[in-house]
Amino acid sequence: MKDDEEQQYIEYVSSRLPWLRKVAFLLCQDWHRADDLVQAAITRLYLHWRTAARAENLDGYLRRMLVREFLGARRTPWASRVVLDESPVGEVGVHDADPATRVAVRTALATVPARQRAALVLRYYCDLSVEETAELLGISPGTVKSQTARGLAALRRAMGGEKIATHEGR
Repeated sequence: MKDDEEQQYIEYVSSRLPWLRKVAFLLCQDWHRADDLVQAAITRLYLHWRTAARAENLDGYLRRMLVREFLGARRTPWASRVVLDESPVGEVGVHDADPATRVAVRTALATVPARQRAALVLRYYCDLSVEETAELLGISPGTVKSQTARGLAALRRAMGGEKIATHEGR
């Protein structure tokens, strides 16, 4: 990689790192694992930087790498490890909500199956449309809708039936 390309890569990754960590954490519910997912995604991005830099939507390209890394890692024995420390390094969750609500949503999200969690994070945290989420996950829009509906139902159950605000209709 040329020096100017490497500088572009460094600037891009540096600017997107906080966002990427938050998305990774919402997917896996573990800050240490989130850092591993981010590292794997940005390493893969580095290897494919010439192609990625020409992408129409570089954030989408990187988000796809991260989600694929998350879903692929779920199939390996490494994903079955035991978490010894649940203390978060920072808060991620519902914006403009009180701390108790953020913790409750984050705790409930951890109980949702991985594919449903990925659909929820992409739809409601990353603010992607059904079609964009379907393309990123490699599934049909109908499957995104059903995974999202099941994920929201699981969240409601985990939160004791509390109303979860969404922005449906997109």
